Amino acid sequence: MLRVGRLCARSPGVLGARVGLSRVWQEVGLWGVRPLSSGEMDRTATLPVGGLSYVQGHTTLHLINKTVGQCLDTTAQRVPDREALVVHHENIRLTFAQLKEEVDKAASGLLSIGLCKGDRLGMWGPNSYAWVLMQLATAQAGIILLVLSPEAHQGSLKVSVNPAYQAMEVEYALRKVGCKALVFPRQFKTQHYYNILKQICPEVEKAQPGDLKSQRLPDLTTVISVDAPLPGTLLLDEVVAAGSQEQNLARLRLTQQLLSCHDPINIQFTSGTTGSPKGATLSHYNIVNNSNMIGERLRLHQKPPDKSRVVLPNPLYHCLGSVGGTMVSLMHGVTLILSSPVFDGKKALEAISRERGSLLYGTPTMFVDILNQPDFSSYDISAMCGGVIGGSPASPELIRAIINKLNMKELVVVYGSTENSPVTFMNFTEDAVAQKAESVGRIMPHTEAQIVNVGTGTLAELNTPGELCIRGYCVMLGYWGEPWKTEEATGQDKWYRTGDIAMMDEQGFCKILGRSKDMIIRGGENIYPAELENFFHTHPQVQEVQVVGVKDDRMGEEICACIQLKKGEKTTAEEIKAFCKGKISHFKIPRYIVFVTNYPLTVSGKVQKFKLREQMEQHLNL
Repeated sequence: MLRVGRLCARSPGVLGARVGLSRVWQEVGLWGVRPLSSGEMDRTATLPVGGLSYVQGHTTLHLINKTVGQCLDTTAQRVPDREALVVHHENIRLTFAQLKEEVDKAASGLLSIGLCKGDRLGMWGPNSYAWVLMQLATAQAGIILLVLSPEAHQGSLKVSVNPAYQAMEVEYALRKVGCKALVFPRQFKTQHYYNILKQICPEVEKAQPGDLKSQRLPDLTTVISVDAPLPGTLLLDEVVAAGSQEQNLARLRLTQQLLSCHDPINIQFTSGTTGSPKGATLSHYNIVNNSNMIGERLRLHQKPPDKSRVVLPNPLYHCLGSVGGTMVSLMHGVTLILSSPVFDGKKALEAISRERGSLLYGTPTMFVDILNQPDFSSYDISAMCGGVIGGSPASPELIRAIINKLNMKELVVVYGSTENSPVTFMNFTEDAVAQKAESVGRIMPHTEAQIVNVGTGTLAELNTPGELCIRGYCVMLGYWGEPWKTEEATGQDKWYRTGDIAMMDEQGFCKILGRSKDMIIRGGENIYPAELENFFHTHPQVQEVQVVGVKDDRMGEEICACIQLKKGEKTTAEEIKAFCKGKISHFKIPRYIVFVTNYPLTVSGKVQKFKLREQMEQHLNL
């Protein structure tokens, strides 16, 4: 039987708006026209109605009521001998059957050392086999993974800790969620994790492994070293070995019977704009379904194994890496290839070439770096066919360059946030290049989106800017231990306020104009940085550009364009301004043009505009 998703919005002002329903019904086959495929239904049944910026994703794809562990079991049974994980820098290769066996032992081992369902375990370090192992083992055992990054924290199911976090930030995160265990390598490059931990937990040096008693971290009892024996720590290999004992595996099987898909699975700390970071808490249900839908829209279920090899240079402590990477691979039985511990454009190309990578993930800054590798043409990219770009806005010129130069015809743009598990808008692989270059795609299944007029709080008309709000299965359980902040973000109506300014067109394509806090108000005129950034990318000498508002006594704010030129190019601020005249409104022409060589970035590759703004105000003596 054909089903049509509810096309009448539940939000005020749209109830009863049924414009175009007869056309939609006819297209989906209810009036004798041929039935459409799931993919066609997706695109047909997600049109806004009534001329207002509200859309609801189709519901033909059933939501999955399984835990991460159950999904791993299913995939390992379905494709046991297919390559599941390749960790290039550690020379590790595992099939799905092998991965499941190791995950079960690790999960069993964690329970054997005293961790229980609902406890929080922090994973602290760069991309590695141990990271993936802990991500899946904690889920298998009902332990919450704490993920520490500028954007996300995770609590009692799994906790992943941003490797750049220093002592004070680590202490805040571990105390906030009551972290019981912490896993990390001895060091990575100049980052000495054990030494940083000793600054906030000096007791570790003399502690009995597994029986730590810390004054500043009273909940932390267990510290696990990934790769070297250290005072007061257990070795990860020993924990996994203990998990292979039959009595411990029996305990794991008993624990799994008590798990629910609605249990929390990880906590990711968001980089809140004000105050301390907040721990967005996600459930199995959140990320299992989001990753399944990402894979469906990528058409992974239709691809042969040799076209399902994902190269992931993104950090696993970022939601796009852990959900879009690890979980999509697990749900759809595709091979996940970790190209390097932290992002390295050259290593990503090497992984594509050596491993016959067919799909590549990345943020815009990552793709810019990959495309600009001096020996780019020497790598074999013949297996490439598509991939995912997300994390921050990408210019149309960059989208086109990726598609053409990397042979990524099936590239898709994704949009979302940690609080939404994370993807809420996404292109279809077959969307036109212009649709990928000018939007972040269309709404995901089982998800509602509305754009609200910032001034009036009412639904915005189509093609009109407003704040984007999201509702559905994907919305987080809440901010860990902060119900008042959860209420502030989602409200009683369960709409999550993204803080992003967006527009929606008649076909349901969404365009992100920027963060509401980044919007520039110059003399009463609202100016959206993304619009100007896209314009400047059409300049033949411009490599990258970021637009920020800087303070001004008369106008309130003035526009500052921070431009990175292509290698070997030279120009002047006057020439850039002359390029603008007659092409954009006079009030949008930046007062300040500053040429830069880099931007302040988060460790996940996003530009920190608030820091850039501070730098520019200091540079301009404002």
